[in-house]
Amino acid sequence: MTDREGMDAHHGDDHVNCTEAVHVLYQFLDGELTEVRRVEIQTHLQACLPCWEAFDFEAELKIFVAKKCRDTAPESLRDRVIRALGDDPGQPEGMFQG
Repeated sequence: MTDREGMDAHHGDDHVNCTEAVHVLYQFLDGELTEVRRVEIQTHLQACLPCWEAFDFEAELKIFVAKKCRDTAPESLRDRVIRALGDDPGQPEGMFQG
């Protein structure tokens, strides 16, 4: 089987292919799917080792980033970033102002 065939493969009786499963991994991890869609993706992940490995990697990455990104930026840095974004002519007015 080629890589392309593997990414379009269906596993078991589910109707989700690998491309679909990988495409919605973050939504799956964040609990943003409907119950039906969540079960479809979960079923696919349980039947497909390559997709399970992608899911496992993304889940671990999300946990790692959450642990490492708990600190907030100093107010002076935040102000500089907001000012710099405000100087961008392509930036919509009022964006990032809190």
